Amino acid sequence: MDGYKRKTPEQILEDIRRLQRGNLKIIIGAVSGSGKTYHMLREGQILQSQGIDVVICAVSTLKRPETVKQVADLERVPSIHWMDHGKETKDLNLEGLLARNPEVVLVDELAHRNRKDAHFPNRLMDIELLLEKGISVITTLNVYELEGVHDLARKWTGMEARETVPLETLGLADEVRLIDVTPETLITRMKEGHLDQSIDMGLFTRKDLAVLRELSLRLVAEDVNSTLEKHREEQGLHGPSGASERILVSAQYHWNGSIYIRRGQQVAKRLNGDLLVVIFLNKKMRLTKEAAAFKRSLQKMAKKTDALLEEIPLRSTRNFAESLIRYAVDKKVTRIVLGHSKKSRWQEFWQGSVTDGILKHAKGIDVFWVADRTAQGGPRILPTRRQQPAGDELYHRLSQEEIEKKVERIKRGRFKIYIGAAPGVGKTYTMLREGNESLRKGVDVVIGWLETHGRAETASQVENLGIVAALQIPYKGTVLKEMDTAAIIQRDPELVLVDELPHSNVPGSMHKKRYEDIVFLLEHGISVITTVNVQHLESLNDAVEQITGIRVRETVPDYILSMADEVELIDLTPQSLQQRMRDGKIYAADKVEQALSSFFKTGNLIALRELALREIADDVDERLEAWERQFSLRGPWRKEEAIYVCILPGSNSERLIRRGFRIAYRLKATWYVNYIQTNSSSSEDEQLKIDACRKLTESFGGSFETTVVKVWKEIPAMVMDQANHVQATQIIVGQAIRGQTFRRRKVIRELIRLARDLDVLLVSNPENM
Repeated sequence: MDGYKRKTPEQILEDIRRLQRGNLKIIIGAVSGSGKTYHMLREGQILQSQGIDVVICAVSTLKRPETVKQVADLERVPSIHWMDHGKETKDLNLEGLLARNPEVVLVDELAHRNRKDAHFPNRLMDIELLLEKGISVITTLNVYELEGVHDLARKWTGMEARETVPLETLGLADEVRLIDVTPETLITRMKEGHLDQSIDMGLFTRKDLAVLRELSLRLVAEDVNSTLEKHREEQGLHGPSGASERILVSAQYHWNGSIYIRRGQQVAKRLNGDLLVVIFLNKKMRLTKEAAAFKRSLQKMAKKTDALLEEIPLRSTRNFAESLIRYAVDKKVTRIVLGHSKKSRWQEFWQGSVTDGILKHAKGIDVFWVADRTAQGGPRILPTRRQQPAGDELYHRLSQEEIEKKVERIKRGRFKIYIGAAPGVGKTYTMLREGNESLRKGVDVVIGWLETHGRAETASQVENLGIVAALQIPYKGTVLKEMDTAAIIQRDPELVLVDELPHSNVPGSMHKKRYEDIVFLLEHGISVITTVNVQHLESLNDAVEQITGIRVRETVPDYILSMADEVELIDLTPQSLQQRMRDGKIYAADKVEQALSSFFKTGNLIALRELALREIADDVDERLEAWERQFSLRGPWRKEEAIYVCILPGSNSERLIRRGFRIAYRLKATWYVNYIQTNSSSSEDEQLKIDACRKLTESFGGSFETTVVKVWKEIPAMVMDQANHVQATQIIVGQAIRGQTFRRRKVIRELIRLARDLDVLLVSNPENM
């Protein structure tokens, strides 16, 4: 194992240097006004209360009341003031800081250019000196101030940053934390006059703020992914983490190679995954002039799509499937994209079946066969984004149904969700803080349900907030408490704070689930702010189990997230969360070690954090598309997509349904689920399973039906009839729970043959890994 290898002298010296070096923490936000300085100062206050020597220098509160409060008794080392194009700016006082020699320095604006006679040209170099002297630094940065990201931000929003820092700067940091704020909150802050001195005032349009917010989420998710991969390597863990996607396109130097790469790019962008391209070549055969031309073309396309292209020698086409799967496993691929085989049955008999080989060897990897549409009028390539004429909406007469929906939406209360990667990140604290801010503005606010879990910081935020008494419900010889929804409606506040969205109510309550209580409150015109952890989203249930090994039982349907007017992520690094755990701020002391060795393991927390960042980034993108018609950072998708989920006997049916929903949701597609029974599989247990699948499908908004066949060999033709009937463009089928039997493999192979003009996705089953 790597842990037993003797370190080189260079590695030993580097480890010693790191011991002596200070820590760097970067707090990132989408724009000025996100709250970066507030959170940096608040963290400084916490560190100071723990006996750590903290000072501030070159910190700008911009006279924002909440930020000014956080300065409190923090010691300030005077900064060096100078005029830059008529505006006063501040440089770090390096001599003063080195003479003072604190443990931690808080400093604003990492992307800052120093005055001409300064020791270093920029603040990043100032900070590097402090770190080398053993002084830790916490600093702030706007996402568009990173090189690379700045180009994208300028392209989509037209803004310009005064100064930038290299993208590699994040790699220098020991911690990177995102302060996520919704466009609605930022616009409200601007209207209330809290951001008057912000240099980003020109950016405050809803669309631009959403674009910058999504860039922030995706950037930090990528940084977290790098950390996760490094951690898994150190732990000797192999295979995909379950938090992110990595797409591998298998192509040839042929005219259709560009179709597969472009299709793989669409999938990778929509799933926010990395894109790899592999070309298997018989090295004994020289490329034809035509193949050499296609090689140059595909290399250009791979570069344009940011794909890593690699050539791999292949001894024989019979070894292709096994070689492809081995390569995919080595590269930690989650999905393989390739074309349908054009071989006849006789050719497959004599030369070997690629499809059968993939079905034999593909364990833990999804396989996506791209439709061959050349015979039906050309390949399926992304359409050009179409913008509707600006006047369409102005002159469109609303139908009665559209009017009723708009009136219903106007009457409904506003709905905000705070979401986190794990318990203890600060969701409830932030919800209560917002409640208090609303109360000070004259809003009638009450607490409908609160779980402080004994956390003093959270309890301190209750302040003047009124609490609606809980409902007492007798249950099995005891009395349990639940939120009193009826009492809240009778009290009729403007805003109610409700903790723990996924909670299941005690039998005898008004509704079975707390999210149903919340929907009821919204329908009565009462606004709601609530909290949830990402692992409780129903469609992520399988991914969370793969990451943590724990099946979450209390879930909420994904449409609840879509219902919300605002969804805001509370981001916290695993290091900070684990420290809060050790400090007794999350659970009682007797539960800390058990939690740190199970759910709160470093690998789990990194993966869940990445999952949360990507999920909220996707939610932002969905909202962007809704506001700006077809604007999307992930690119548009084909129109009129229809997904057909085929559940064969022995499949992990609920996993397939969740996967079908997530794909359909991302593609804006209609989707159908067909549960296939054989005469031999019909039983009372089977009927219970069908009922559960029907309920799950309908909760996701899909259509469900069952089909009975006499024998397995009838399945491929029947599935194709059903898929054609609903005009499906993609068929989803799953691996068996306990490996692929020859009979099942034969059925799927025949189905893939018949579906050559459709996309076919074979969904892996982690239990087979």
